[in-house]
Amino acid sequence: MRRLLWLFALLLLGFAALLVGRVALLVPAPTTESVVALDVANDPVQARERALRLAGAIRIPTISHQDPSLFDPVAFRELHAYLEQTFPLAHANLERELVAQYSLLYRWPGHDPAQQPYLLMAHLDVVPVIPGTEPNWQHAPFSGEIADGYIWGRGTLDDKFGVTGILDAIEGLLQAGFQPSRDVYLAFGHDEELGGDAGAAAIAGLFEARGIDLAYVLDEGGAIIEGTLPGLDRKVALIGIAEKGFLSLELTTKAAGGHSSMPPPSTAIGVLSRAVSRLEASPFPMNPNHLEMTFAHYLAPYMSFEMQVLAANLWLFGPLLATSDQMNAMLRTTTAVTMFNAGIKENVLPINARAVVNHRIIPGETVASVTARVIEIIDDGSVSVAPLTARDPSGVSDTGSTAFAALARTVRQLNDDVIIAPYLVVGGTDAKHFAGLSQNIYRFSPILAEPDMMTRFHGTNERLAVDEYARVVSFYAQLIRNSDQI
Repeated sequence: MRRLLWLFALLLLGFAALLVGRVALLVPAPTTESVVALDVANDPVQARERALRLAGAIRIPTISHQDPSLFDPVAFRELHAYLEQTFPLAHANLERELVAQYSLLYRWPGHDPAQQPYLLMAHLDVVPVIPGTEPNWQHAPFSGEIADGYIWGRGTLDDKFGVTGILDAIEGLLQAGFQPSRDVYLAFGHDEELGGDAGAAAIAGLFEARGIDLAYVLDEGGAIIEGTLPGLDRKVALIGIAEKGFLSLELTTKAAGGHSSMPPPSTAIGVLSRAVSRLEASPFPMNPNHLEMTFAHYLAPYMSFEMQVLAANLWLFGPLLATSDQMNAMLRTTTAVTMFNAGIKENVLPINARAVVNHRIIPGETVASVTARVIEIIDDGSVSVAPLTARDPSGVSDTGSTAFAALARTVRQLNDDVIIAPYLVVGGTDAKHFAGLSQNIYRFSPILAEPDMMTRFHGTNERLAVDEYARVVSFYAQLIRNSDQI
């Protein structure tokens, strides 16, 4: 018995040594060069003027509705005119092209046409306000009210601040007599909230037709967070280097129907309910891949030893991390039942039932592999599975490129004591349409995320701090300067 206990103790020590030894695999990412922080203490008057320019764009309800009959072309034309009026120098010096009627493409010519151009992106459209929630807004959702140090309204976070922030930065650079060395392109799509298949896709098609390859692409994505990662009390700038794919599957089943007084053992609703229950009870396996390890490498030097052990052994501690919805989304393909429709009357057996299940696909898996696994899990020939919308995950962009270095340098110049960390964007962006035009596609929104930002994002009381927006403009101006050096 004692010998067995000693053997067990040795095995336990060996296992512990393995866990600790794997910390050595967390080779710290190369430290970016030291930078001198810029003095961006914004004049309150200037900050308010910038805020007013964003507020004007917020007041124009450029809404992307799921129902195309609700599309309002007048609102988009009004926003086009507003941007032209508000940023006169930019519109006098940049070439502007209307794409797919409502999207905007700009080109700022550089003085050295031999250098590779780059692309800054944002989008003109916003999501609707959830009907019935209007009274819950502290300020009307399209008021563009400036109050309590914030700009309020739909689009302040997603993503009109990017549109006006980029143009405001260029306006200031032009006033200062700056001209970039390389061409700068701006792409503002009009249907990002619907997938960008009309706007951003058409712009990408123009680049491809014209043979334009891009040094890098920057779209919305990660933000700067503080106090939300265990074991880290410093700011972390999350720069998206990939985004998950998506797949919406329609599940349907049919039945004979009839009167509810003589029901079969299971109705169409029961059959389909069991199918979606199986999916929810069978999550996709965690897949801590290269991207997650890269994330850990960048953070490793700043973690406690305990957190380093955890990060180095995601194969074991992944389930612990996955108790957080945010971390779970980064570690696996997710499953969300988003729609369920069946039945017409309380005493009538339904003749069909329909559900929609949305999957966000992690790099390493595909639309085909996810579909096959769903069919395997449901394991019911009476349930039909058909794709509605689908896209494979993006490629993973290089963190060793000069473009990533310029982006990281800009973040550090404008934010004290910030850690740069690449990560996986779990939502979708318009950047996906530009995959064939650049190997360096990054997704980053230069704002400090408040603790409750995600509840406001696409939700009620969307807002952005006036001072934070002023820093957004400074960020884009400095990035354009730094991009001359890539």
